[in-house]
Amino acid sequence: MLATQRAEGSTARKRFRIVLVKPSHYDDDGYVIRWYRSPMPANSLASVYGLLDDCAQRQILGPDIDIDITAIDETNTRVRIDRIIADMRANNNFGFVGLVGVQSNQYPRSLHLARPLRAAGIAVIVGGFHVSGMLAMFPKVMADLQEALDMGVTLFAGEAEGRMDEVVRDAAASALKATYNYIDDLPTLEDAVTPFLPGNSVRKTIGNVTTFDAGRGCPFQCSFCTIINVQGRKSRRRSPDDVERILRKNYEQGIDRFFITDDNFARNKDWEPIFDRIIKLREQDDMDVRFLIQVDTLCHKIPNFVAKAKRAGVTRIFIGLENINPDNLLAAKKRQNKITEYRNMLLAWKAAGIWTYAGYILGFPNDTPASARRDIEIIKKEMPLDVLEFFFLTPLPGSEDHKTLFNKGVSLDPDLNKYDLEHALTPHANMTKAEWEKLYRDAWAIYYTPEHIETILRRAQAYGINILRLAQIILWFAQSLAIEKVHPLQGGFVRLKSRHERRPELPVEPVWSFYPQLFWELTVKHARVAAAAWSIFRVYRRVVKSAGVPYSDQAMTPVTEDETQTFELFTHNKSAREAVDHARKVKMLTGAADQVPLIPV
Repeated sequence: MLATQRAEGSTARKRFRIVLVKPSHYDDDGYVIRWYRSPMPANSLASVYGLLDDCAQRQILGPDIDIDITAIDETNTRVRIDRIIADMRANNNFGFVGLVGVQSNQYPRSLHLARPLRAAGIAVIVGGFHVSGMLAMFPKVMADLQEALDMGVTLFAGEAEGRMDEVVRDAAASALKATYNYIDDLPTLEDAVTPFLPGNSVRKTIGNVTTFDAGRGCPFQCSFCTIINVQGRKSRRRSPDDVERILRKNYEQGIDRFFITDDNFARNKDWEPIFDRIIKLREQDDMDVRFLIQVDTLCHKIPNFVAKAKRAGVTRIFIGLENINPDNLLAAKKRQNKITEYRNMLLAWKAAGIWTYAGYILGFPNDTPASARRDIEIIKKEMPLDVLEFFFLTPLPGSEDHKTLFNKGVSLDPDLNKYDLEHALTPHANMTKAEWEKLYRDAWAIYYTPEHIETILRRAQAYGINILRLAQIILWFAQSLAIEKVHPLQGGFVRLKSRHERRPELPVEPVWSFYPQLFWELTVKHARVAAAAWSIFRVYRRVVKSAGVPYSDQAMTPVTEDETQTFELFTHNKSAREAVDHARKVKMLTGAADQVPLIPV
């Protein structure tokens, strides 16, 4: 437990107790997904913790009341409801439990955590993308939110900067409102309290990585996205001073790896002064900080963006590639993705020696099992991607897709726990549910064949990328679904299960069957991981031995004008050919420079 602003030796002072929980969700067997070491922490937990710690530092409840804050990430720490209740009861329930950053797939788990707390008379506040998205998209309170309200849970929608004092004071006065709705009142971020988590929380994750947002909001209109409806489409950003403060505060506690969670850092209007400040910290102050950022497929066209990203310590970038069928991209309103720029963009990042991750969505309206498999093979052959991860097209609550389907009365799976981008939830015109689910499972095996893993490593070695580390990441992404039955982004190191951390509607398994089965599962899983690791290590050794031999393939060749006639990426269907024709016409009309071929609008 972290006590903030507690006077040493004092026993008479009151404690206002706050427990923050970032919930996990249930796997398909009904058990909470929890690990000995989990992926990077959620920025929502860091944001709320930082805001509450600021409240404690300023003693907003008065000089005689200490505010104690505990942060729990359920993906790596068991939430002991009985202990929370006992601690709160000993403190006369003076405080509250905040369930923060709750996504739709985590909402059922959140209500299961909240119910016994409310029964014990403890104040509970739930916030995050599910609450915010539902209140943003529907004029009335929907049934799932009403269930929480009926339980006496307080709902918080929108962003908490500038609002936390009110919530804490209301909770201390036992006067919490049923709903705090700030979804239409987005705060400025410049000079706002910055996200922060104590080092002991960060070190429960893999890789000593923490997160922060340098900005919020996205100008694009992707229909499957919830961010534009929760955080808005206007760019709001932290100042370079704010970012430096975040980096220094974490660096002091030994944290030097960061994921900047902006949905699209390239559209942060202050990306350049932020990069310039980080470059100064790295090159003049010798702060070896490194970053993973998310960008769009046109960011390479921003002057100096890729070069400054490299100098600022960006080692990996994530791109929402989503699809290579222009009709699918248009249907999802992802107009910023132009297949005629995919190779330009990837080659620019590879030339800088930066890894590329890309997300690919399966189940767009024009997809069939055969077309999706063909498209993955085209990507393998013609696009120099490192890590590709797959998702179901999911109508996330808070997105335009969800609202449209709901209003049309289309059948949607009622179990919010499945809204994790890993389940088929709606009917598809060209695939049965079974075919869609099989396609998802097959996609990982199609991309991560031993032959293609070797190709990825050979390309990376040619560009001067650390292929040992890349091989480890490939192992993670190639095997998570097959071995742990979860998406790699939900994976972790050593799965932990408790008999009593199961969905309430499912029975608690008896001791004599649960523990032998758990032991057998762990044994088999680790054996499979070891076998897969050995297989990839053998590929890695072959690639290392070939280091002196120049390597190139079709994906690595410089972009040329005539490739639009020879590469399958541009010829595999009618919409691809039309996209090329459109880009060519735009180039002719705008008089674009030859060195930037096929500039789209």
